[in-house]
Amino acid sequence: MRGARWQVASGSVPEELDRRYPTVIARILANRGIATTEQAELFITGDTRLSGDPMLLPDIEQAMTRIYQAILRGEHIAVYGDFDTDGITATAIMVTGLISLGANAIPYIPHRITEGYGLKTVALRKLANNGVSLVVSVDCGVTAVAEVKEARKFGLDIIITDHHAALLELPPAVAVVNPRRTDSRYPYSDLAGAGVAYKVIEALFSGMGKPLPQEHFLELAALGTIADIMPLTGENRYLVKEGLKHLNDHPSLGLLEIINLSRLKPGQLEAESISWTVAPRLNAAGRLDHAMTSYNLLTATTAGEAKDLAAVLEEHNAERQRLTTMYVTKARQLVLSGPLNPLLVIEDEACPLGILGLVAGRLTDEFYRPSVVIRRDPDTAIASCRSIPGFNITAAIDRCGHLLTHYGGHSQAAGFSLKTTELSQLSSLLTEITAHELASLDLQPILSIDAEATLQELGGGLFQMLQDLAPFGEGNRPPLFVSRCVSVIDYRTMGSSGEHLKLRLSQGNVCWEAVAFRQAEEIKKILPDPLDVVYNLELDRYNGRETLRLNIVDFAPSV
Repeated sequence: MRGARWQVASGSVPEELDRRYPTVIARILANRGIATTEQAELFITGDTRLSGDPMLLPDIEQAMTRIYQAILRGEHIAVYGDFDTDGITATAIMVTGLISLGANAIPYIPHRITEGYGLKTVALRKLANNGVSLVVSVDCGVTAVAEVKEARKFGLDIIITDHHAALLELPPAVAVVNPRRTDSRYPYSDLAGAGVAYKVIEALFSGMGKPLPQEHFLELAALGTIADIMPLTGENRYLVKEGLKHLNDHPSLGLLEIINLSRLKPGQLEAESISWTVAPRLNAAGRLDHAMTSYNLLTATTAGEAKDLAAVLEEHNAERQRLTTMYVTKARQLVLSGPLNPLLVIEDEACPLGILGLVAGRLTDEFYRPSVVIRRDPDTAIASCRSIPGFNITAAIDRCGHLLTHYGGHSQAAGFSLKTTELSQLSSLLTEITAHELASLDLQPILSIDAEATLQELGGGLFQMLQDLAPFGEGNRPPLFVSRCVSVIDYRTMGSSGEHLKLRLSQGNVCWEAVAFRQAEEIKKILPDPLDVVYNLELDRYNGRETLRLNIVDFAPSV
């Protein structure tokens, strides 16, 4: 992360951690807020002790009662989801779980372009007209106050299961199951939409005295949690750790086809494999066409069906990559053509709706500013937003709620829509709010480093001990180290344009292989002088060989 300010952890390490673990591991655990050996053991094990009692979720009893009633009466139930990976996996969990309990349940995932995010009255009325009497939302609905009120008028019962921030007024639904509610007694609030769906199904199975067939449900919950960039702490560690085990041991037919097509290795999947390879393919369907393609893949029952659907997703993903590159390039040019403001606001009348968030994310990553990318049509404007640590973009948007028709999201990612005539006022107000709140922030990314280490300290069983801290992701990043005054004794370029480097580093009598992606030109400017390098340890698997190496994240000339 070039241009970042290095911040090496310096707080004290609790004595009992220091006595129980090697110094480096004790430091990493302390950096993650772990103070006792009991907490450390639970963090490392990541077992069912992290799993909360679903009966503590708000409105869970009301939700269970109404669903049981629908099952007994043979009512038609629609599970209303979302078109991203979290929403798709949540839909698959809920539909599959309800059908396993004897329900007459169908999925309904709105079209991103023609319908948009969240509960829509037109869609709800259509479901009611088709005989649906109960709608269970997943990964959406907590802000749909007006839509739920309208649905009640034409006799439709709605149960909301969601994980997004709620408004002051909750929808008048049969139940609003959301661990983020201010009155929630549930011990963990950071579940993904798929995680909430899993807990509801867990409660329903338990209430009927049936064992929950965890394998496929945990696999789906892990996918949704990782893809939605939820923190891999608390209960999410259990869901993801167990889900990855099942995904590696016996993936579903659809996921096995994605694994094979994307050249991943069955049995070697990690959280990073999901976030960088699997989730983008599942998301691609909803970005360019209809997310039901991904839902059908996740629930495919034959190898032939799974193979055909995976091929479609592979094509969508290739097109998604092409479009992202094109529109990011255009957006960068617009940003660089003027002053670098605290809030990046980009309008593009041609950018596909499914690409808006990807462009916003790339801008925020590169310029370290909150960004809003807007697709403006004659009547309506739709935007996707990304933010930086310390600035809650959804809270800022909430202050502009009087100008918006729909909005919602998390602290770091959100979306909204409004009338085009309101766009100028919205842009001015949101820019003013952002400038005021960011005035006291240092708009320079921080690279949080776990420990300073010599290359000699990296040997022994350190890598395996680090793997015990997995899964890595949001809230539990792969541990970063810094080593000072390291010499480069050999290097060669990699990649079609030579933008990557493969290096041999030495410090004293110790040598390590290293790789530096997209940093070749900058590093070569410093050589042959020694470097300070920030890196994580990784296992490179290539041509059947496994090699430990350093993955260089940043560097600087040694002082």
